[in-house]
Amino acid sequence: MLRLTAGASTIFHAVGLLANTDALAHWAAASLSMLIGIALLIGFLTPISGGLVTLIYLTLSFYSHQAPHNHCDCISAMTLAVISAALVLLGPGAFSLDARLFGHREILIPRQRG
Repeated sequence: MLRLTAGASTIFHAVGLLANTDALAHWAAASLSMLIGIALLIGFLTPISGGLVTLIYLTLSFYSHQAPHNHCDCISAMTLAVISAALVLLGPGAFSLDARLFGHREILIPRQRG
């Protein structure tokens, strides 16, 4: 659910930016955001793509203070930054491309003698 939320919102935000801009720099940034959102959505290199989504939303929350009619306000951008940061710390999950490519991870806690 975390991957779905962060990935889909990043893709929707990038599509909205692509529809409302003609500048080449904005188009390139929106295309990169869309690729990162797709990678996060399918669970490909989740720690890297999640970290990049976190940076995208932290930057967006910083600049949303300056734009009076921005569709993504500071609170929702910060919420999505926290969700994507939690995703980086939790990992991709069982239903991800990372799990298929690299195998499932199992944490073994050794028993203490005593």
